Amino acid sequence: MTTKPERQHLLIDADDTLWENNIYFEEAFDNFVDFLDHSSMTAVEIRAVLDEIEIANIKTHGYGALNFGRNLAQCYERLSEREISEPDLRQAMSFAKQILECPMELIEGVSETLEYLSGRHELTLFTKGHPEEQRLKIDRSGLGPYFSHTAIVREKHSKAYATLARERTLDPDRTWMVGNSPKSDINPALAAGLNAVYIPHPRTWVLEKEEVQHGKGRLIVLENFSALRSYF
Repeated sequence: MTTKPERQHLLIDADDTLWENNIYFEEAFDNFVDFLDHSSMTAVEIRAVLDEIEIANIKTHGYGALNFGRNLAQCYERLSEREISEPDLRQAMSFAKQILECPMELIEGVSETLEYLSGRHELTLFTKGHPEEQRLKIDRSGLGPYFSHTAIVREKHSKAYATLARERTLDPDRTWMVGNSPKSDINPALAAGLNAVYIPHPRTWVLEKEEVQHGKGRLIVLENFSALRSYF
């Protein structure tokens, strides 16, 4: 793209695209590892067990800090070398609950870039996760007024993108998904026939990583959120 397009529909991810998110989950995990204090397993090995639990539970419970707490408790039950007690289970879950109290840290350049884009294009905040948790983060961020529509879904797969495009009567040729996750933002949007802007984040959750696939739509890869201003 050498010239800025006419009015477009920009679907924009939230966590780790607009504000920091996974760093707080990583901090909670580190605290959990210290609390578990396993005699032989490394943090990497414990993380592998937790990943298995999360993959299994996502289908039933979805995402979010509270569900992450449930996963930590199950991981503790599976790996603890001491007698399982209710106080210890509550302590394991508390590391995740603390995520909800973490400061809202906008990624550099986000606010001014959204202000610029909202005057030129139609912006939709498209995120997945626990609805109440996501709405709270949106409110705390102060970014809500830049968006004409907000959609919070359980999972961002190609069907979710196709449904959103149909319900909002979006022209696929002029619709772009902007996000950091190949699994939830880029690949399913391209598979649904939309365009995508991939903005990698160095701390993207491991379960959101996969090879970027080529789809029907166009793909742009940018170094940071502010670079959107050069294209849109």
